[in-house]
Amino acid sequence: MSAPMSRPAFAPDSSVVAEVMPSPNHGERSDGRRPDMILLHYTGMADADSALALLCAQGSNVSAHYFVFEDGRIIQMVAESRRAWHAGKSEWAGETDINSCSIGIEIANPGHDHGYPEFPKRQIAAVTTLCRSIQTRNAIVPARVLAHSDVAPARKQDPGEKFPWRALHESGVGHWVKPAPIMNFGQVLAPASRADAVIALQKSLREYGYGIEANGDYDSNTVEVVTAFQRHFRPERVDGHADPSTRSTLQELLASRGRARTIAARARTAILRVGP
Repeated sequence: MSAPMSRPAFAPDSSVVAEVMPSPNHGERSDGRRPDMILLHYTGMADADSALALLCAQGSNVSAHYFVFEDGRIIQMVAESRRAWHAGKSEWAGETDINSCSIGIEIANPGHDHGYPEFPKRQIAAVTTLCRSIQTRNAIVPARVLAHSDVAPARKQDPGEKFPWRALHESGVGHWVKPAPIMNFGQVLAPASRADAVIALQKSLREYGYGIEANGDYDSNTVEVVTAFQRHFRPERVDGHADPSTRSTLQELLASRGRARTIAARARTAILRVGP
């Protein structure tokens, strides 16, 4: 007589999940928080299977809610109602318990330390579909679909400058504007800069959500935050220097943050532009 098939510890939250592989690494969300952020990571390990094994290992003290393989297969490790351990020491919009307010997605990619290949189109399509599925169950505004590097710029680079944020945005996920063109003239803020423009930059970055104080000093933290911003929003040049392109892109993001971002709204806008 064959042994009965074992059942997963919880039912998947989304129909796009291929398999549930429960991780023991999770807990209660603080104060009964409902997730209102999606945080995207890359695995940063040489192969996907090793990364998945680590996230599901007892005692590793790391986990995420979802894992997306290069071929688009999606594994769920932690129920969305639970607090996974993926953000580490981090901050966004003054909040430091990012694990309690977020859903973490690990995207299989070896990262900067292992060659950092492009993200396959099939994988990005799966990430996009998963994010849209998460958004149907949780109140997540576009500007709170973030990179791990956004909330932990001193420690993290993922998912990095090769991640196609624009493609997600065009499918209704995340906040994005066309980056201002890079010009080889104009004021460039960099280490040793101590002008009113530095304070204005720091205030704008903090207004968007980054963990930075407006001290007027273009210090190491400012370099790290500007670098994280560029990885996400102006990836053509990632150097930690706030050139006019970086600053203009930031201002446009602040101005557009509250605009409707549904696919239907974009379609209506396109129709109005081209006419009947």
